[in-house]
Amino acid sequence: MEQRRSKLSLAEKVGYAIGDTGFNFFWKNIEVYLLFFYTDVFGISAAAAGTMFLVTRIIDAFSDPAMGYLADRTQTRWGKFRPYLLWGALPLAAAAVLTYTTPDLDSDGKLIWAYATYIMMMLAYTLVNIPYSAMLGVITADDQERTNLTSFRFVAAFSGGVVVTWGTPKLVAWLGAGNDQLGWQLTMMMYAIAACALFYWSFAATTERVIANNQQPSNFKQDACDLLGNKPWLVLFWLGLVVIMTISLRNAASAYYFKYFVERPDLMGSFLTACMVAYAVGAAATPLLTRVWEKRQLLIGLMTLVGVLSIAMYWLPADAISLIFLFGVLISLALGPKSPLVWSMYADTADYSEWQNGRRATGLIFSSATFALKLGGAGAAAIIGWLLATMGYQANEVQNEQSSQAIVWLVTLIPGGFALLAAWVASQYSLSRAKLLDIQQQLERQS
Repeated sequence: MEQRRSKLSLAEKVGYAIGDTGFNFFWKNIEVYLLFFYTDVFGISAAAAGTMFLVTRIIDAFSDPAMGYLADRTQTRWGKFRPYLLWGALPLAAAAVLTYTTPDLDSDGKLIWAYATYIMMMLAYTLVNIPYSAMLGVITADDQERTNLTSFRFVAAFSGGVVVTWGTPKLVAWLGAGNDQLGWQLTMMMYAIAACALFYWSFAATTERVIANNQQPSNFKQDACDLLGNKPWLVLFWLGLVVIMTISLRNAASAYYFKYFVERPDLMGSFLTACMVAYAVGAAATPLLTRVWEKRQLLIGLMTLVGVLSIAMYWLPADAISLIFLFGVLISLALGPKSPLVWSMYADTADYSEWQNGRRATGLIFSSATFALKLGGAGAAAIIGWLLATMGYQANEVQNEQSSQAIVWLVTLIPGGFALLAAWVASQYSLSRAKLLDIQQQLERQS
């Protein structure tokens, strides 16, 4: 019982968290730069790229739950989930480098290459990231420790995001020496090597402690039925989907915003870096905030604030650089606690499922959460690509009035609307702190 709700050492918290720094060398590049890379460097249209992001999520709809189901049934001397940090690191690194490689092909050949390599990278990402995320549910069962651990995790994640947003444009220019295609390939190679080292560190530093009590036999159909009957998890799935669309729209459209609306592409890296630092500060403050407010209340307030600030940002003129940075930082500061809150709440729903059904499917719960994350990011990229194409966007040219206006919407009004929707979805979550404590005590008595 004491082991299940163990307090974690600083070394283990840092060790677990550092893995997400490695993941963000890939994910933050996908979220912020990949659409821009495809349209302005690789050489495919915005509409084609947007469609590709969405179509490839069909594969994730099958691969993510399958990976979660497989991880739940993995048995090794290292645990269920930790070994995948070892097994999947190199395949993910190789696939990422190929994704950011521009082949000497015609437009059709490039599109096929983009589909093939991006699908490979997402499958490899699934192989490693879903077990890594599920580890959160088995390292400790203590509610506040989970919040602390997720705060460490996302401070580390946003730190990786800072490296990517600030360093990527500089690395591309330096390594490519005028050849952006080569620069992107070599930059991703550097990130991939660093990520592998961090995954191995995370594997070595962590321990799986939470083992399901009196686990009843089940199959995928039974686990899926349990999942769909888990009402708190259903709320979190839709909440995660909407929130990641809010974040991804802002981040991915910012490259276009600074290049074509503000007309200061040199500020793009600085703006995104300032936002990543604000995300990290918000994430670090989460354990303090949850001592005052319930997770549900905190999410409702923060997402409402994000919505109001994002909509207000619409009226900022292109030359109001200081205000653009200020609004970006304030919005990111409010978004910072979202990730630690939601991911710790997913771990809580795994406990709820075990209490409700006598079965624990931690991997499946977190794989479905990861699918929501990917689907939201892909939906954001599709919205950007389709809207830009509809409004007449032309890469590396002066934009018409409609295209320029669409770029502003994508950074302000549209994510603002999604943020307000997220606040409403969060209001439907039902697991209170008192309820979770009662569930944990009952599970401990069964051990």
